Amino acid sequence: MQIRDLPYPDPGVPDARSGPRFLWWLFRNQLHGQLKSLAWGLLHFVSVSALPFCVGLAVQAVVDRSGKRLALAGALLALCCVGNAVGDTFLHRTAVTNWITAAARVQQLLARKTAHLGSALTRRVAAGEVVAVSTGDVEKIGWFVEAVSRFTAAALTILLVCVGLLVYQPALGAVVAVGLPVLALAVLPLLPRATRRADVQREKAGRATELASDTVAGLRVLRGIGGEELFLDRYRRASQEVRHAAVRSARMWSLISAVQVLLPGLLLIAVVWYGVHLARQGRVGVGALVTVYSSVMILTYPLRHFEEIAMAYSFSRPSARRAARVLSLERVTDTSGSRAAEVPSGDLYDPATGLLAPAGRLTAVVCGDPDEAGRLAERLGGHPAEKGASALLGGVPLDELPLDCARTAVLVQDKDPVLLSGSLRELLDVPSSGGVGAEDALGAAQCGDVLAALVQGSVDADDPMDARITERGRSLSGGQRQRLALARSLITDPEVLVLDEPTSAVDSHTEARVAEGVRELRAGRTTVVFTSSPLLLDRADRVVFLHEGEVAAVGTHRELVHVEPRYRAVVTRETDEEAAAHRQEGTLPGGSPLRDVLEELHEIEETA
Repeated sequence: MQIRDLPYPDPGVPDARSGPRFLWWLFRNQLHGQLKSLAWGLLHFVSVSALPFCVGLAVQAVVDRSGKRLALAGALLALCCVGNAVGDTFLHRTAVTNWITAAARVQQLLARKTAHLGSALTRRVAAGEVVAVSTGDVEKIGWFVEAVSRFTAAALTILLVCVGLLVYQPALGAVVAVGLPVLALAVLPLLPRATRRADVQREKAGRATELASDTVAGLRVLRGIGGEELFLDRYRRASQEVRHAAVRSARMWSLISAVQVLLPGLLLIAVVWYGVHLARQGRVGVGALVTVYSSVMILTYPLRHFEEIAMAYSFSRPSARRAARVLSLERVTDTSGSRAAEVPSGDLYDPATGLLAPAGRLTAVVCGDPDEAGRLAERLGGHPAEKGASALLGGVPLDELPLDCARTAVLVQDKDPVLLSGSLRELLDVPSSGGVGAEDALGAAQCGDVLAALVQGSVDADDPMDARITERGRSLSGGQRQRLALARSLITDPEVLVLDEPTSAVDSHTEARVAEGVRELRAGRTTVVFTSSPLLLDRADRVVFLHEGEVAAVGTHRELVHVEPRYRAVVTRETDEEAAAHRQEGTLPGGSPLRDVLEELHEIEETA
């Protein structure tokens, strides 16, 4: 796999049972690239390690005054330099390719899992953790996967050099052959502690990332309630914890680096001392002594890869564990579907609550428990929390449909929809039936002032559709973001559209116009709106009131206000004491008779 061929046509099915298994799966799926990196790494390391033999041969040729051997040594030295240059160049190319392709594979797997789970992902994994996995963690995973082949090449080179030294100069070669494994394994006792400290650092860094993400996402609200400094203090403390953990981890790795410097130095001293002793006895020539000494010095370079692979594994293991945790998440239902990929039509029915949304009608749902309303919206979208609890569309359980088919049939707009950064044209470029244009959807969602604000805030965009939207639409107000998200949902024109509190941040006059616009644009299509706003409820064809998880009353808004006290209490936000008093007086909160409230609603309609 080359970088130019990315993305993968199919990133595969990962082994997400654990972090190490996931790393091994990534390595096996890049075996061709790993073998290329191993081959070029062997050429590079062997060429570098052969330089001392060439230098020793040249020194001995000068001592023996042999011109032929000196020329041979020069030719071998030139050959080693060419092999070093070629091997290093292509090793770097293949190593970077392996790194990037491994990271790209992980990112594709995460993107596919995110699309597969939908909104259920952030309810099962913290948003900050998802951000950490998809950014910094993929780089560390790619680093380890790429480093394995280089480490293998370095280890094989050290083995070859040790064998060569034993053959070339058995006495000094034996010292090196014994000393090098000691150098390579000396850091092993320190690795568990270094790994634990790296795990702690990554855990605290993930927590800090989560806090930062939550703080930035809610900055407008925090400023409004004066809680900005409180959250900033929490992030400062988390940041300091990350700093202390990083310092503790760095101390351990610096100790490992010091050991990697100290022990080779001691080995060099031992080799020189023993070599001089052998040279005095005439058992070792000058060239052989130079060869062994230079070999030990050169071998500190491939030995560094033992430290690197240990560090790469220590940092990638928690990253792989987090990635495997996300990738192991599964939907409650089988997304392949047990029915044909045909979009059903008909009434939308939820067996758990008894909610019925007739086809082609605008149904409003009032629920006193926001959490219960959110779970019901998920079920209506074919995302039940338990198997077999899905809603039925035209008598067909949504969880028995293929995922793409179910999402085409029913679209659920969450209470807090996300606006991706980019132009407005890109935001509204979503899969749709083609029956609703951008202009109609923006008009129904009352986005005129939003378009003007986007053009005013843009430097070079005269057309509102080319205006840029910042990440998550943070430059817009809550009501403006809601209306843009509503327009995006209306463009898709699904068979069934489920809206969860689509106008909670919109003023009453705009809300009345939005309600009328949605009603007109969705005429003849099934629409379900979760709301407690009288303006939206009054324009619904049918209002369903849920109490304690079951349908308690069905009718129009004006009928239910008169006949259902529990419904009236939710819609008007009255307390139990106020409800009792109003039942006796025949009034609503504030002392206004029911007919006066209905007249006020009519006046708002006329103004809108």
